[in-house]
Amino acid sequence: MCQECYVNEKRITPVLKPLECLEKHTQYICGTCGRCICIENDPKRGLQRWNFPFKSLDIAKLYLRTADYTMKKSCGIYEIINNKGRISYKIFAETKDLEVYLEKNKDKLCEGMTSIFCIEEYKEYPATRVEKLTYNEIEKYISER
Repeated sequence: MCQECYVNEKRITPVLKPLECLEKHTQYICGTCGRCICIENDPKRGLQRWNFPFKSLDIAKLYLRTADYTMKKSCGIYEIINNKGRISYKIFAETKDLEVYLEKNKDKLCEGMTSIFCIEEYKEYPATRVEKLTYNEIEKYISER
């Protein structure tokens, strides 16, 4: 597992529309393995990709580093269940953020109110970059997938 971005597969992201994401969105570029992770704000919602709900814990883990980097602290992934039994996974910087979310979303709950995955300690890495990729960088990244 990459010590910086917490994933074994260094070209697994972006998950959705990878070419479009790499061309149009700002990427967190892991200084250790070079994996690109979308860190772009969604203009409609005013949120970064890591704020959205994820279908699985594995997908949420792919975006956890961008949350940690943005918040400059170790964030956690929480399992959220809606009143129909649908499970999703959300990243929060701390439990109080989860509590605020659940207060606004009465149809959802988090059993145990604790994260199911987090990194023990937040660290900075000197080779990290946050920027839009060049055409050549995109071509190289896509060819390595």
